[in-house]
This record gives sequence, C-alpha cells and structure tokens, in this order.
Amino acid sequence: MEIRWRGLTARPYDTAMGKKAVALVSGGLDSALACALALRLGFAVVGVNLATGFCVGKGRCDTVLALAQRLGIPVRLLDVGDEFLAVVRAPKFGYGSGMNPCLDCRVLMLRAAGRVMEEEGADFVITGEVLGQRPMSQHRRALDLVAAESGLGDRLVRPLSGRLLPATFPERMGWVRRDDWLDIQGRSRKRQLALAREWGLTEFVQPSGGCCLLLSRPYAIRLGDAFTARGPHALDRDDFALLRFGRHFRLSPAVKVIVGREERENAVLAGFAPGRWVLSFPAVPGPVALVEGEPTACDLALAARLAARYSDAPSDELVTVRVSHGNDVQELTVLPLPPNDPRLARWRLGE
Repeated sequence: MEIRWRGLTARPYDTAMGKKAVALVSGGLDSALACALALRLGFAVVGVNLATGFCVGKGRCDTVLALAQRLGIPVRLLDVGDEFLAVVRAPKFGYGSGMNPCLDCRVLMLRAAGRVMEEEGADFVITGEVLGQRPMSQHRRALDLVAAESGLGDRLVRPLSGRLLPATFPERMGWVRRDDWLDIQGRSRKRQLALAREWGLTEFVQPSGGCCLLLSRPYAIRLGDAFTARGPHALDRDDFALLRFGRHFRLSPAVKVIVGREERENAVLAGFAPGRWVLSFPAVPGPVALVEGEPTACDLALAARLAARYSDAPSDELVTVRVSHGNDVQELTVLPLPPNDPRLARWRLGE
C-alpha cells in the first residue's frame, strides 16, 4: 500500500496497519500537517472538528471538509458550544491575554476527542500543537497538564513536535519510530509552510494569529463588562453572540446601548429584540439600537439621543425616535448628541 500526494510518497509500517487515530482538525495549517503525517505513517485517521461558537475565521468548516476530501478521511463535526460556555464563565486555569481560557479549551476539546476515540475504536488522538508556538497553551508544562487533565495521557500525540516530547503510546507500542515524528518548535510557520508546499497540501486557512473571538480585544472588553454588570452565569448563548455586533456603550451599571453600524448589522440586531428595548427611526435613515438592562425614562431619552447621533438627522435638529419594548411603543423627540460629546469615549466599549 502506498500513499501518494505531490511530493509525498511513503510506505506505511506494517505494524501501523489497522491502527486508528482521531485527529483534531481546525482548518489550520498545523492540524492539516498532523493528519497528513499520520496517514503517511500508515494510520487510519478520523477527523474531528469542534464548534465552540467563538471561532470566526472565514471558511473554516468548508476548509475542514475540503481537507478531509483531499486526504480521504472521514470527519465528524461536533457542537460543543454549551460545554464551552461553561468553560468561558469559570475557567479552572484562568484566562490568557483577553478572555481566552486556552488551557481549559484544550482540555475540553481533547476530552471530546477522547470520547470519539472510544466510539470509533481508535487507538490515540493527534493534534497539530507545536511546542512553544502559543505562550499560554503550548509550552511544555501546559502540554503535559492538558494531556493529564484530558484523561488521554500518552495517548495524546503531537506529531509535529514528537521528537522533542516524551514517548507516547504509538511509539512505545512500536508502531512508529521516534524519528518518524517531526521536531518543529517555536512561533515561526516557515517549516510548516515548506512542508505543505512539498506535500501539495493547499486545503488550510492561512496562518493569521488565530480566529477566536475571545482573543479579540474589543470582544474581550465587552465580555468582561457583561460579566461585571450581569454576572457570568446570567449570560446565555444569544448574549455571547450579541457582543460581536454593533457599537456598545455602557451608560451606567444598569444600562447598555448597542447601535448598528450598517444595514446588515441593523438586521442582525433586530433579531435580538426580544427582552430588549428597540430604538428605530421612522422619519430618517438611521440605525437599529438596542437598550439592555433596566433603563429609566431619562436613560431611554439619553439612549435615543445617542442612537440619533449615528442617524442621518442633522445634529442641530430634533428627530423622532421610536422606542419599542414588546407591545409597548412610544415615540420620543430628541436632539442628537453632538459628535464631540466627551461622554461617547467614556461610554464606548471595545473600540
């Protein structure tokens, strides 16, 4: 049996035949290479892609499916969004530079991969992790911690850095030699990109520093504000999603305003209307705005002036703002806030 791609021909070991790996595939370069290397060594591979609800890279799901087709492997797409929200609310190992619980995230994903390993009758799990590539989750102590916390132990294999790490189950069983693994480390992707060219792998998202919303400073600021104002356990999946859209302004500990930036966002915000006050403009083009919390009449008037600042109404003329909350509809006539109002900068979250 031979595996042939452009630039890659390998005769798998007889000892590896019939052995199966579950591979975490993200759509990125490193996981694509880890899959390719496992296949090159003769292992059957089942791909697993986990949706957390926080990954916003373009085309990642399509890329995962294209990679699976290219390599000839099955792939399972699993939603772990609810489990991941529990991790974001209260991570055992804390947050990184933003609101990113990277260690807890890896543990969650690897536990899910371990469940698939059992379901598939597979022998071990592989990932595209590279020693030293990410400061929080891929230094040596973190890799060891994640292997232990996930319950996988030495059945967790990182092929791209395997020569630099302790022997794992496939190596101890004699299915592979130590030199079959690679010795990549550090943050540079030059070796990985060179291997992708050599092996003819094109089905991956170009490395770009990550796609996780929790690593985005604007999103992290908004999420931290929401945790402070409402408490982590008060937020549901819609609340986490809404933090992605619009301009966010914290008027007071009890009141927040979200203002759409363009037509598409206005439509998105309208979908989050239940349970919130909705501001709109019946007479002039303007944004959809939402008000969260427990606003007083004065708060709603201030929110209307804020939203009007982003409408097409002249800043020195009164404008009508429709305020809806369920079946309760009223109209306010307000003067838009001036663009140079110093409160705007104080209120703004994550921009």
